[in-house]
Amino acid sequence: MFKTTLQAFITAAKGLAITLAHFIGARRSRHALDIRKAGYFDKQEGVTTVQFPKEKMPIPEVARYQLDVEIDDCIVCDLCAKACPVDCITIESVKATGVIGKTSDGSVKRLYAAKFDIDMAKCMYCGLCTVVCPTECITMTDLYDRSMTNLAELTYSFAEMSPQEVEEKKREWSLFQAEKEAAKRK
Repeated sequence: MFKTTLQAFITAAKGLAITLAHFIGARRSRHALDIRKAGYFDKQEGVTTVQFPKEKMPIPEVARYQLDVEIDDCIVCDLCAKACPVDCITIESVKATGVIGKTSDGSVKRLYAAKFDIDMAKCMYCGLCTVVCPTECITMTDLYDRSMTNLAELTYSFAEMSPQEVEEKKREWSLFQAEKEAAKRK
């Protein structure tokens, strides 16, 4: 029993000595180092906690964080929504009566994006949506500090059409189809 008690005091003293060494060492503040530099882990002295948001860790080039959509380059092909394993992308399209424009890479746009929502609360940051996009309009950004208290705030809407515009475009398409059918019957 005496041996066990002595061992307990020795262990406690060692733990307190380590804690005291870290406490004294924490008075020196750590300089920000780039994680990609050689010897990053060898130079960890002083306070090792990053003081967020004043201080931020460097972000690797291949990092996967917040999704962003350049809606003007979107051809509303729905490939990103089909590739998404967790169904966090919701797209609704409205057919146009003709060509409505071109994207920055020269692709022809024939559909309006009535709805293009991404629910980042569901997103697992796999990047599959960015890989399948033929116009590269959906990309991962370096934004990662998106803390919200309401999950609904994590659903980002990229479509720029109002409900009235959507209904108007649907009516135009219906009229176009009806005129086309009437021309076929003649």
